Amino acid sequence: MAFSSESPMAKQWYIVHTYSGHEAKAMRALLERAKSMGHGDDFDEVLIPEETVVEMIKGQKRTSKRKYFPGYILVRMELNDETWHIVRGTPKITGFVGGDKKPPPISDEEVARMTQQIKEGATKPKPKIMFEEGENVRVVDGPFVNFSGFIDEVMQEKEKLRVMVQVFGRATPVVLDYTNVEKT
Repeated sequence: MAFSSESPMAKQWYIVHTYSGHEAKAMRALLERAKSMGHGDDFDEVLIPEETVVEMIKGQKRTSKRKYFPGYILVRMELNDETWHIVRGTPKITGFVGGDKKPPPISDEEVARMTQQIKEGATKPKPKIMFEEGENVRVVDGPFVNFSGFIDEVMQEKEKLRVMVQVFGRATPVVLDYTNVEKT
């Protein structure tokens, strides 16, 4: 490894591969290790790209996190011999993405786009379950609770469904949110 130590490099974003499901542990271990080795200032930020999703479980809305890239974290750091070894020697981290010896950075614009998606997901959670036309569903919330029907139309951009339910023996179209129904 021969990183130039004469001119200080600007901090850049790198993608780091971790054990899948251990992203948060790898992030904490990396930051603690960098700090204990006197290189805490060389690491600015570590991100786990994830989004907020909503699902219906037994009639209850549940919000959870879903990772965009399971097994990967984004690290903003100054790459030199010492920091390279700190990352490579951290438990739960398997290495850099894109070349282990001299990994390529990713652009600030790309990271900004991902963080914007994270912010949007936090304010408006995405549904975890996707629906298709013709599927049978049961209404779990609202004035048509416990009615069953089938999906006539899926309006993905609005996260709504037009469901045909039986009201007084006639098929009646009802527009519902994704979270108002569950698959049967």
